[in-house]
Amino acid sequence: MSFQNSKSPSRRGLLKYLGLLTGAAVLPAALKNVGASSPIEQLALPTEQPALSNSIAAASPHRVVLVKTTDRASGVRRAVELLQPASFSGKRVFIKPNYNTGDPAPAATDPVILETLVQTIQADGASTITVGDRSGMAETRRAMTQMQVFSLAQRYGFDTVVFDELGRDDWRYFPAAGTNWSKGFAIARPVLDADAIVNVCCLKTHRFGGHFTLSLKNTIGMVARYVPGDGHDYMRELHRSANQRLMIAEVNRSYRPALIVIDGVDAFVGGGPEQGQRVQTGVILAGTDRIAIDAVGIALLRKFGTTREVSAGSIWSQAQIRRAADLGLGATRAEQIALITPDQASTQLADDIRQFLA
Repeated sequence: MSFQNSKSPSRRGLLKYLGLLTGAAVLPAALKNVGASSPIEQLALPTEQPALSNSIAAASPHRVVLVKTTDRASGVRRAVELLQPASFSGKRVFIKPNYNTGDPAPAATDPVILETLVQTIQADGASTITVGDRSGMAETRRAMTQMQVFSLAQRYGFDTVVFDELGRDDWRYFPAAGTNWSKGFAIARPVLDADAIVNVCCLKTHRFGGHFTLSLKNTIGMVARYVPGDGHDYMRELHRSANQRLMIAEVNRSYRPALIVIDGVDAFVGGGPEQGQRVQTGVILAGTDRIAIDAVGIALLRKFGTTREVSAGSIWSQAQIRRAADLGLGATRAEQIALITPDQASTQLADDIRQFLA
């Protein structure tokens, strides 16, 4: 991935090497189907992927960049440059932030995070950028206005979409087969039509049954509450189900992110998602593996003291994580994760959370 303000390729290689040398820590121990019952296009979920063997995991770890910082802008730039995700050049990019409400971070994506990512992706040559979401506890347009999305769009020339305002043909159904969703679910078409999807998350707990809201849970904002002409309330079903955390993981089979960023400068270690017990955790995470980055996020919540539900048992037995791993969405155990850090402070924090990951 190239940046306008980056140095020569050799410097980029050196940065990557230094990150691996000083901060990397391998931790120890048929897509289209038209449904007969609906005129809207249905997409079958991808087939499961086999878990990586130990030898493959050692050679190709699921990297998570951890940057210790309270400066969101510099933290995002540093994390993305060290991660080196696939180039956005010439691609239509969709950014999915967290606007469950318009409350300040960690309740919602901080405007600095969005602005920095837009700058970075534009500098890498993206053909278009679209930012969109569906709020769960607020009116979406109002929440996006509060978080400066539309003013930033005017400044940087990106597109915006409010999922609540989409028409019937702007949703794609995924069937219920193989999931805990009684009628399947529908994902906003603008997300799925993008060439690259960027999942932008906060670090927080969730008191309404999800237990934690990280990259897997942030995907729920892509799902319709209602599709016009379809009276089923998909969010009511989700939040009333004893299988809510499994359903969260299952939705994630509908797409693969090109980049995930978690703003952990501040976190809710209790309560959430719109308000809770706030602590300054001082970290930015970046990766492409939803399971790996969520496992690291849970480890951070545990380090700073979190809820009984998030603290209980192995991270790998958490329902969201376990179901996502069973579906082949990423890492299946701690040995597959490599933490990449740029400096000693970041490395120390990575060392501190290893005990929670193992």
